[in-house]
Formats: sequence, C-alpha cells, structure tokens
Amino acid sequence: QVQLVESGGGLVQAGGSLRLSCEASGSTYYAMGWFRQTPGKEREFVAAISWSGGSTNYADSVKDRFTMSRDNAKNMVYLQMNNLKPEDTAVYYCAAGRMISRMLRTGTADYWGQGTQVTVSS
Repeated sequence: QVQLVESGGGLVQAGGSLRLSCEASGSTYYAMGWFRQTPGKEREFVAAISWSGGSTNYADSVKDRFTMSRDNAKNMVYLQMNNLKPEDTAVYYCAAGRMISRMLRTGTADYWGQGTQVTVSS
C-alpha cells in the first residue's frame, strides 16, 4: 500500500548541507519520519512530521540544523540537513506510521524505505 523511496544522500563536507527526499506514495494520512543507523548502533530517531504537516519533532542532536517537511500534493517528504557533522554519517531511512506518538515513543513504523547513505567528511 505504502511505498517509500529515499534519495538525495551522498558525500558532503562537514558544515555542508544535503536535502533528502522521500517519494511516499499512499502515505497521505500517515505520519512520516526519518531515522538513521550506523554500523554497531541501533536505529536512531531523527525527525517526524504529522500527516497534515502541522507538527514536527526532532531529535535533540539535530534540532536547529535539520528541517523536515512534506508536500502531500506531490507525495513527497523532505529532510533538509544543514551544518552537517561527521557524526551525522549514517544510512537514513524514510518511514511511515499511522500514529506519530507511537513513532516518537517506540521508534517503530508501519513502512520503511530502503535507505540512503549520508557521509559527512571532516
């Protein structure tokens, strides 16, 4: 039902910016989230947005640097990442969940994309 395809990852220098995109078909009434994972670490919550786009949540580590948005008319979700740091290096996953509270509380979702690699060099 829901298909998520991330894009926009790549290599960037510390202090630089990237914008991740997620084609989120069938997800109009789903809360959306971005998560990231590095080898040896558990999946980490990054940001979430309500289905209407009226509410956003961010991990403390990315507040004031990352901005999540969505355009339901285009079935698109975005993560604008500014002032990137080497510790932001990870595979970033787009996720869709029916309840944003569950996503925030448990870090789980109903659907996941395949991930896109973000590498930040020093």
